[in-house]
Amino acid sequence: MLITASGAHAQNLTITNARILDGTGRVIERGSVVVRDGKIASVSATAPAAAAGRTIDAGGKTVMPGLVDGHRHIVTGNPADWLTKVAPQQMQEFLDAGFTTVLAAIDPPQAIEARKQIEAGKMKGPRLYIGTILPVAGPSGPPPKGDPARTDPARGPYPTTPAPAIPREATIKAVENAVQAGYDYLKVVLNTTQNGPEVETLKLIISEGKKHNKPTIVHAVSVRDTLAAIETKPDLLVHTPHIGNLGDDPAAVKRIVDARIPMTSTLSVFVPHFDANGTALFRDRQAFPFNTLSSAGQGPVNARLLWEAGIVYGYGTDTQWPPKETLADELRALRLVFAPQDIIKIITKNAATATMHGAEIGTLEAGKLADIVIIDGDPMRDSDALLNVVTTIKGGQVVFEKK
Repeated sequence: MLITASGAHAQNLTITNARILDGTGRVIERGSVVVRDGKIASVSATAPAAAAGRTIDAGGKTVMPGLVDGHRHIVTGNPADWLTKVAPQQMQEFLDAGFTTVLAAIDPPQAIEARKQIEAGKMKGPRLYIGTILPVAGPSGPPPKGDPARTDPARGPYPTTPAPAIPREATIKAVENAVQAGYDYLKVVLNTTQNGPEVETLKLIISEGKKHNKPTIVHAVSVRDTLAAIETKPDLLVHTPHIGNLGDDPAAVKRIVDARIPMTSTLSVFVPHFDANGTALFRDRQAFPFNTLSSAGQGPVNARLLWEAGIVYGYGTDTQWPPKETLADELRALRLVFAPQDIIKIITKNAATATMHGAEIGTLEAGKLADIVIIDGDPMRDSDALLNVVTTIKGGQVVFEKK
C-alpha cells in the first residue's frame, strides 16, 4: 500500500537551527529541514529561503526521522472497548514517544478501524500497518494457557510427530478473507514438526499473498525454524532467533543473511520489565518466567552476528507495554551489542525497510514523507536520548509538542 501525505497531513513547515541526523549516516551540525505539502523538500546546512507555513526553531536540538516499530501488538482486552476507550490515548502515546509508524503484526479488525479514524483525522496516531495470523498446521494439542511465549514449543523438544495438515483450499480462502478484511500483511508463526506440513503451507500462503500484493511476515524464534523459513522466501522475519547459538554455526549465519530478508529485533520480550516497585514482569504483566532468561542473552548475541554479516536489522518489540516504556526496554537490550549510531539506523531506516515502506519513510531525504522527531539530547552518543522526544511531526503536521 502506497502511503501519502494528504488532507490534514499535507502541511508546510520549516525547522531551523537543528542538529540533523538524516538516517543515512549523515550528520549536519547546524541545518534546516523544509517541508512542503507534507513531504520533505530539502535538508541542508544552509539557511532556508522564506517558506510558507510554520517555522520551528530547534534550538540546536537533534532532528531525525520519525521512529518506526516494525513489530507491535496494539489491541488489548475487549476489542470493541479498546477502540472506543483505549485507542485514542494509546495512539497518542505512540506519537508522544516519537513513533510515526507502527506495524501491528497480529490484531483484530478494530485495529483497521482505528487506522481509518487516524487517516480521516478523527484520531491522532501513527501510520498503522496491520497484519493477521494464518495457521500453517492444524492444532496438535490443547492451546497454551496465557502468553504463548512462556511455553513456546520452539524451546523443544523437537516434535517428532507431524502436525495435522490444513487443506489447501482452506489456506487459499484464509488469504482471501484477510485481503477482503483490509489487512496489509499475512503473518505466520512457524514451529516446524518432523515431516510436518508447515513449510509447504507457508509457501502456499506466500504465493497466494503475492497474487494480492500482500507481503508475508514470519515469526521464527529458533535457528532451526529461521532456516526453514528463509527457504520459503517470506518478506520479513519479525524476530531475532533466540533459541540456538549462531556462534556455533557460521554456515547458518551466512544462509540467513544471504537470503536478504529483513529482520526485526524484539529482543526485550525476554528481558525483564521492571515496575515501580522493581518487580520483574513479563509482557503479559505477570511474574517474569526466569526459565526463558537465556533468550535475553542469546538473542542479542545472534543479532550482532547477523548484523556483522550484513543483515538488514530493524526495530521491533512484540509487546503491549506503553510505547515509551517499551522503547526503554528494547534500548536496554540493543545496547548490549549495538552502538548508539547502530541503534539510530535500526529504529529509522532499517525498521522502515522492514515494513516494506523504506521508499517513503525512515530517512530525511527530499521527496519522502515528513515524519520527523526533535530530540533533546544526542542519540549518537547516548541512545537513551531517544526517550527525550520534545516534538513529533507526521506528514509535516505537528502531532506532539512537549509542554
